[in-house]
Amino acid sequence: MLSLMKGRQSDRRYLSKPVERDKIERITEAGRMSPSACNGQPWHFVVVDDPALRDQVAAATESVILRMNAFVREAPVLIVVVREKSNFTSRAGDLIKQKDYSLIDIGIATASMVYQATAEGLGTCIIGWVDDRRIRKVLGIPASGKVELVICAGYTDNRLREKLRKPPGEVISYNRY
Repeated sequence: MLSLMKGRQSDRRYLSKPVERDKIERITEAGRMSPSACNGQPWHFVVVDDPALRDQVAAATESVILRMNAFVREAPVLIVVVREKSNFTSRAGDLIKQKDYSLIDIGIATASMVYQATAEGLGTCIIGWVDDRRIRKVLGIPASGKVELVICAGYTDNRLREKLRKPPGEVISYNRY
C-alpha cells in the first residue's frame, strides 16, 4: 500500500486515450467499498465520460480569474463525488460530536478511488473548486445531493515527481503531541 501511495500524484495532463470501462468499475467499487461512519455510505459517484457532458462539468470547475483547472477538460473521465444524506445514526453522531462525519467519509472514499486508479495505471487529480449548482443541473443530481469533489482520471505520460512532505518528526509523535 505504501508503494502505491508513493506512486500517486496529482496529474494535470492527460492523454486522449480512453479509459477502459472495467478499470472505471474497479475504481468506483473501491469508493463504494470504503468505510464510513456508522456505515452511512453518504455518497453517490457519477462517472462522466461523455465528451459533451464532460466539457460542461469541467467548465464548472474552472476559475477564469484565478486561471485554475483548465486542464480538467483534458481528462477522459471525471468522477463527480456527490455527498448524500447519511443514515440516522451517523447524523446523530454529527450532532452529538459537532462534526460532519459525511465529509470525512467522502474524503476516505475519494482517497480509495484515486489509489485504485493509480493501481490501474491511471493518473488522477482531485478537484475541490466546483460549482455545485451548475454540475447538479448538468447531471440531473437532485437537490438532496451536494457535489463536493470531482476526480479527473486518465492515462498520462507525466513522470513521477519527488514528493515534498514534512519530515516524520514534524507530523508524527508517540504517546504525546
